[in-house]
Amino acid sequence: MGKAEEFEELRALLFSIAYRVLGSVTEAEDAVQETWLRYDASATRPDSVKAFLSTTVTRIAIDVLRSARVRREEYVGPWLPEPLLEDPYADPARAAELADSVSMASLLLLERLSPLERSVFVLRDVFAFGFGDIAAAVGRSEAACRQLLVRARRHMREGRPRFEADRAEQRELAGRFFDALSRGDVEGLRSLLAADVRLVGDGGGKAPQLARTVVGAENAARLLATVYPLMAEAGITCEPREVNGRPGALFRVRDGRVLHILSLDVLDGRIRTVRSVINPDKLGHLGPVADAWQADREVKALRGRASRAE
Repeated sequence: MGKAEEFEELRALLFSIAYRVLGSVTEAEDAVQETWLRYDASATRPDSVKAFLSTTVTRIAIDVLRSARVRREEYVGPWLPEPLLEDPYADPARAAELADSVSMASLLLLERLSPLERSVFVLRDVFAFGFGDIAAAVGRSEAACRQLLVRARRHMREGRPRFEADRAEQRELAGRFFDALSRGDVEGLRSLLAADVRLVGDGGGKAPQLARTVVGAENAARLLATVYPLMAEAGITCEPREVNGRPGALFRVRDGRVLHILSLDVLDGRIRTVRSVINPDKLGHLGPVADAWQADREVKALRGRASRAE
């Protein structure tokens, strides 16, 4: 098997490692491409191609993450990961770990870790790498990696909810949510939202976004029931999709361009968090991106017309 074929066999794994370390589809794809360039330029043949490529992509991702953390501290408004509709890597034996580790909630917890803690956690607890390979990937001893993992697990455990809904319950609740959303049903939405639900929007200063995070079932239900029916009237369509392994939806304007992504967190039979990614820089991998400002103007015009009619 040639180098290109060996690399393609492992591309999905490499992307999935890089995405979990970086929380960015674009940066993960760039890290995978850089890994290929380094492998292609290497004159030596590694004993284990998988170990060599995994080490390379992890080191690249760590370097990128260190510089990205500075940019994220200066980010306008809440920062959310780039949405992922399909994880290219599949392992039936670790399906639950893979799905959980790619969720928005888990990626945001990973943001609390140092780049080394994050990388060790991803390689060990998500992809079950041995400590020898992890040590080589992050440039630390096996003993140091074990300590990094202990700290990472503690931080992740402290931030996780105690009980999570199973996938069938999540899908059923999401279906009722999007049905109530389309009808502008305040009561229906309120009944599905946790009392302390949070609406979080990521526009990055490049698209209309919430002035602040909206907290509470009453506030969230009224806002959602007001805005989304007007969006439908403006020709914006809602496509229920799995987003980062959780229920969500992809919204498009009339000509099919992507407007934004919605992702739901479900806990104890209620929707706990609604996250919206509308920053165009985070949607380009999903297809042509709409002008969110224009869509916002259309929705506001419809809202003003409705108010005058009352």
